[in-house]
Amino acid sequence: MLEPKRSTAKPARLLIALTALAASAAPALALDGKAVFEANCSACHQLTGKGVPGAFPALAGDKFVLGPPEPVAKTVLNGRGGMPKFGADLSDDEIAAALSYVRSAWGNAAPPVTVATVSAERTAAGLPPPTNGMQAH
Repeated sequence: MLEPKRSTAKPARLLIALTALAASAAPALALDGKAVFEANCSACHQLTGKGVPGAFPALAGDKFVLGPPEPVAKTVLNGRGGMPKFGADLSDDEIAAALSYVRSAWGNAAPPVTVATVSAERTAAGLPPPTNGMQAH
């Protein structure tokens, strides 16, 4: 008696479907730095990163923004001049995503900012994790 052939079509189709599902879900889990920037920073620094002369500094081509990530993260956490403090409103993930976007947008070419860098700056400043969640300023 011949044994029936086992089809491998179903497992192969299942594997393909699961791979496609995983690939489509991965980007949804990542924070969109551009969206965080647009919701929290663009009112002052503009969608173009050019700021408002005499009022809000440009981020496009700015040496400070393109320099070491620690002072930039510290500034976003603690504010500076007329800039609001975002340490109570944005998570380390959100700040890292927004800064990474800024450092790579509008012709900028600086390495991304890591969550670890933002977390270290938050700890150094003695700031607790945010309690309010993301909100526009």
